[in-house]
Amino acid sequence: MSTVRIKDLLQHIGERVTVDGWLYNKRTSGKLQFPIIRDGSGYLQCVVFKKEVDEATWNAAGEVTQESTVRVIGTVRAESRAPGGVELGVESFQVPSLARDYPISPKEHGTDFLMNHRHLWLRSSKQHAILRVRNEVEKAIRDFFYDRDFVLIDSPILTANAAEGTSTLFETDYFGEKAYLSQSGQLYLEPAAAAFGRVYCFGPTFRAEKSKTRRHLMEFWMVEPEVAFMEFEGLQDLAEDFVVYVVGRARERCSEELKMLERDVSKLEIVSKPFPRITYRDAIELLKTKGVEAKFGDDFGGDEETIIANSFDRPVMISRYPAEIKAFYMQPDPADPSVVLGLDMIAPEGYGEIIGGSQRIHDYDLLKSRIEQHGLPLAAFEWYLDVRRYGSFPHSGFGMGIERCVAWITGVPHLREAIPYPRMLNRIYP
Repeated sequence: MSTVRIKDLLQHIGERVTVDGWLYNKRTSGKLQFPIIRDGSGYLQCVVFKKEVDEATWNAAGEVTQESTVRVIGTVRAESRAPGGVELGVESFQVPSLARDYPISPKEHGTDFLMNHRHLWLRSSKQHAILRVRNEVEKAIRDFFYDRDFVLIDSPILTANAAEGTSTLFETDYFGEKAYLSQSGQLYLEPAAAAFGRVYCFGPTFRAEKSKTRRHLMEFWMVEPEVAFMEFEGLQDLAEDFVVYVVGRARERCSEELKMLERDVSKLEIVSKPFPRITYRDAIELLKTKGVEAKFGDDFGGDEETIIANSFDRPVMISRYPAEIKAFYMQPDPADPSVVLGLDMIAPEGYGEIIGGSQRIHDYDLLKSRIEQHGLPLAAFEWYLDVRRYGSFPHSGFGMGIERCVAWITGVPHLREAIPYPRMLNRIYP
């Protein structure tokens, strides 16, 4: 008799199996008990009929509590009304570990309570579904780049350089020198692009932003591709293809999870090419038509991004932002040097920017002057300037925050549910 995972039980109808898991819920109807167990792969309805089991088994099923560890032996039966299309006719119900007073009950709990018990909240059906989608998104990301011959470059977490300025860095001591938790792997990807042509990094990044909005975390995961000889139009195409692929994979392979989350998948089905593409100046004019006071040089906040996104039915790409509000490394537009060849992709439904990217400055003198204009220490960027000293080349890249993408795909209101253990302004526990 084999031990079988719940997701595989359809292949074992009529067989006697063992299932290990935890009690998710249960109901009783006279001489029948219906424990629902989970094992991480799915949910299984068990049927305990008093006439068919011994007294110890009947009592164990009756006394078992929520989230107790269980081992169930029985015969798999087809049942279209049950989760997964099968049920288990129980002959043995064992409780190796009884959970007493499990703190998260089916009643409503406040957000603070649930976040304090995040390590247990992960077991709930909706949180489980969200992180299943995240798992698929991360696998889709790796498949997308691997299939296109990108090389994964593991950028460092500890760095002496800032990619986006120093005001939002977490500082730490590095044997007497200042070091920072990485905001981005981009600066390390650019030299790697000269070695491999197409590269990407994928890992945690950190922003010491004193923000409490639903769109921000102190620690989040970001994927960043960088491509040699790719100029701005190619970058926009890559970002578009990437998002279409990732959303498509989630829809295709996480349909049950999206159903559990009551996600309106019709809003994901229309995520197809082409995406609308507008310039920053177009966006300013659009905001004005919506009654928003906006002028050239303003940065867009969450409210402005939502208004812009609501004018379209799929993600919109905004390009050519003013150089003064963008990072030092972004390539000026040759047709209008007051703006840069940068883009932000704004997701629908109020989820905000999911991708930010640009063509990079590849001219040594221009990049050096921009570093100096931004008040950054030139000595710390000498290695970065080497990429322009020795065989410079046009190149472009972008970054996508995984949590914002997962929150949008799943329809959850806050990024804290799109990562297993969120780090927020006033939360570093558990």
